[in-house]
Amino acid sequence: MCWTKEIAALARQHNDANVVSIPARFTAIEQAVEIVKTFIETQFEGGRHTNRVNKISCA
Repeated sequence: MCWTKEIAALARQHNDANVVSIPARFTAIEQAVEIVKTFIETQFEGGRHTNRVNKISCA
């Protein structure tokens, strides 16, 4: 769940997330657009995060 664009970026960078969930009751439309834009434009960092992501995908 991403309620700021910074959290959306971290979800992509550190977890290679492919789904974003935005709490509608607590997020303005303009903020939601920024969250989605950030989520789509952010790339997975890999490196030290790769081992964790691989563990999740093997489960």
